[in-house]
Amino acid sequence: MNILLLSCYELGHQPLGLAFPQGFLHAAGFRTTGVDLSVDSLVADQIQNADFVGISVPMHTAMRIGMKAADRIHQENPRAKICFYGLYAGLNGEHLFEHHHADFVIGGEIEEPLVDLVRALNSGSSGEGISGAWTRTTVSPPYLQRVLFAPPQRSGLPELNRYAHLVHRGKTKPAAAVEASRGCKQRCLHCPNTPIYNGRFFVVPEEIVLGDIRAVVSKGAEHITFADPDFLNGPKHSLHIARAMHREFPALTFDFTTKIEHILRWPGYIPELSSLGGLFVVSAVESLSDTVLRNLEKGHTRGDVDRALEIVRDAEMTLRPSLLPFTPWSTLEDYVELLDWIGQEDLMDCVDPIQLTIRLLIPPGSALLWRKEILPYLGDLSYENLAYDWKHPDRRMDELQDKAWHLVNDGISSGEDASSTLEKIRSAVDGMVGTLAPPPFPALRRDRIFPPRLTESWFCCSEPREVTELRT
Repeated sequence: MNILLLSCYELGHQPLGLAFPQGFLHAAGFRTTGVDLSVDSLVADQIQNADFVGISVPMHTAMRIGMKAADRIHQENPRAKICFYGLYAGLNGEHLFEHHHADFVIGGEIEEPLVDLVRALNSGSSGEGISGAWTRTTVSPPYLQRVLFAPPQRSGLPELNRYAHLVHRGKTKPAAAVEASRGCKQRCLHCPNTPIYNGRFFVVPEEIVLGDIRAVVSKGAEHITFADPDFLNGPKHSLHIARAMHREFPALTFDFTTKIEHILRWPGYIPELSSLGGLFVVSAVESLSDTVLRNLEKGHTRGDVDRALEIVRDAEMTLRPSLLPFTPWSTLEDYVELLDWIGQEDLMDCVDPIQLTIRLLIPPGSALLWRKEILPYLGDLSYENLAYDWKHPDRRMDELQDKAWHLVNDGISSGEDASSTLEKIRSAVDGMVGTLAPPPFPALRRDRIFPPRLTESWFCCSEPREVTELRT
């Protein structure tokens, strides 16, 4: 069988959604061709030669690109079997079968079902009855069993210099994403992990993680992003990996994502991670409104955010908050408070402007649908947007979100400094709220030292720029 695997978008990183499946399939004796549609074109010969096409869709933006790819593949090669795999495959299975030519859908721990499916098809079977593989006639739940990991296979993937880089102390360095765990033991209602993993997580064996780190370092990586949904789900496991990585590569730096709740639960881990090369932490602050945080079941409060910020700063690391300022429960006053907090805490260089535009996404199967609190705001399911429509009870919030969105896109297009974009957003709010307006941001020195960041803004469940156009 000619196997074509497609990655659609992984936050600007060389895709793990190709590296891990290729590793499993190669170990099983199959050859694959991998294409990352976020940086490369899908050419006609690749489509025509494919017997099986696996499309990795770990997030909303990837899903939008993946559906366009599937439509084109079916049109040019209708005999090819198409399989979507990843978080958003599991959430959108029915739509993929009905409208985008899917033959199979796999959610959860996708690699073993994918290998079993390829084996079955290669032997002439229909592929029915594979555990974890959803078909047009049989619904299969996400595959949530521990897998016997094979080393990720990155050969044939685009070079690291085509992906996100670390910017730190005036230098730009190649970065690579690795994975130490999957799933999440937390159940935040808006997170796509919750309806798929439902509080479960699985660690990637230490030797597999370290082997992958060696592989990307040999290809030029000088910084590692731990792409786990939460690096501190298994804190001892993660700390062992960070220690081993530092012993072998003492100059290697890294960043990771973790909950505010976990920073507070294990405050002693943060200074050690900093000493091992940790530069910054991404944490889902989401909102400063306790009402919003309660309705999302985030597990932290407004006061917890300030305590976590202090812990990270004391460890001489940077906290880069991810935000969700537009939900049905958010108010204009909440947005003003958020801007005021960014100014007071000197976070203008730590907040990617896109974070101030993000609107709650409610995909099919979202755990938010489990709560009655969302029902008064919920509209119809939009298959075009792969999400339920909703309108804010205060129309000014929808107007503000649209205005902030355009300001951010203009800022990205012109390459302006993030702090300038933030100030424009603050001015837009000023014009809407009058006396409630947040004070101007503190003046920033032009020769200031910028905190570490990646060249690709971190974001989740949103589309900050036009990445959904399939390269042809």
